[in-house]
Amino acid sequence: MGNKIAFIFPGQGAQYVGMGKELYDNYAEARELFDKADGILSKSIKSLCFEGPEDELKKTENTQPAILLVSVTAMRVLQKHGVYPEMVAGLSLGEYSALVAANSITFEDALPLVMKRGQFMQQAVPLGQGTMAAVLGLEREKVEECCRLASDVGVVEPANYNCPGQIVISGHVAAVEKACAIAKEMGAKRTVPLAVSAPFHCSLLKPAGKALQKELDKINIKDPEIPVISNVEALPVRDAAHIRKLLVEQVSSPVRWEDSVRYMLSQGIEVFIEVGPGKVLNGFLKKISGEVKGYNVEDLKSLEATLKDLEGLM
Repeated sequence: MGNKIAFIFPGQGAQYVGMGKELYDNYAEARELFDKADGILSKSIKSLCFEGPEDELKKTENTQPAILLVSVTAMRVLQKHGVYPEMVAGLSLGEYSALVAANSITFEDALPLVMKRGQFMQQAVPLGQGTMAAVLGLEREKVEECCRLASDVGVVEPANYNCPGQIVISGHVAAVEKACAIAKEMGAKRTVPLAVSAPFHCSLLKPAGKALQKELDKINIKDPEIPVISNVEALPVRDAAHIRKLLVEQVSSPVRWEDSVRYMLSQGIEVFIEVGPGKVLNGFLKKISGEVKGYNVEDLKSLEATLKDLEGLM
């Protein structure tokens, strides 16, 4: 196998009603995982993924296990076809799918853990007090400066360094709005308010990290079998104790996605497969590097296209 492959896993926002259904209908491995998930969570996450309703699927505590489930299912199907990664990473919630891929956390532990993570993140800030916005077309130093200048009216911080020209900020509503206004004055192409229920990845979510730590202490985490690139440091995390620490920090720290992808490129990764719902990460990939080969696997069509192209590369 000539090309070095990384699996990358999507985060919250990638969900849609119907996700995972084709894989479930066509692969025994998929059916096994979905049926197991219903038992683990004592509710039908399967019918939520396949039939919705959308507003229930969008609730953070449902979205997180649903996306993890579909991502791990797509990964198992890829593995059935003999496709394995040399390195993994995931955007925010996706980091848990990456840890399952690296056999650091079991699927059985990860699923209820991310459901609780969703609850803790939602409870950390009362509804309506926090928000997030994407700042497009402004360098990272300038976005950081906007946040500093707007912090007199509340907390506002960079939350996701997604790709060149797209940085998400997070915090109190008034502070995020002020930072967006300053960003436009500084030459941002535009600012886009995000439809989120809480200000993820900023210091307002520290209470969620504390609550998550108690849950992390209850589960067995092993040293990963392949490199997992962490959101917090954009470097491989190699041991279980460090994974625990970073998963707690990750809730209230910025996601260094662009830096994570650049690190993987520096290690010779040539093929990125987005494993799970949506193609958001492929969009970021193109902006980070025009050379890189990006694929996604979420249904039969994307699976077949990816496998066909991979054959041509090998």
